[in-house]
Amino acid sequence: QVQLVESGGGLVQAGGSLRLSCVASGIIFRIYDMAWYRQAPGKQRDMVAVITRSGSTNYADSVKGRFTISRDNGKNTVYLEMNSLKPEDTAVYYCYARAAAPYTGDYWGQGTQVTVSS
Repeated sequence: QVQLVESGGGLVQAGGSLRLSCVASGIIFRIYDMAWYRQAPGKQRDMVAVITRSGSTNYADSVKGRFTISRDNGKNTVYLEMNSLKPEDTAVYYCYARAAAPYTGDYWGQGTQVTVSS
């Protein structure tokens, strides 16, 4: 059974920092591209950051320079370091795993709430 379990969310003041973690089980982690998405109330779910199985990264323009995605294949874990948080970063943050070609399969975590107060 595949599970992606996020942790590290919470309430933080604007300008503060949080580190999200997502631990994967039931998959061969190293063949998956990993990503963080977020969804604010009443809005669509948007990509925040992606890290490929080779370690290449990509970020949404709104978080570039503030957020850093990383992975530890030995721990089956992907991280999202979030600095200089803004109230507009408030959302539920989801971990996403997608198998890199030629493999198939994708999975979502249950989400973790991040709330940034002004």
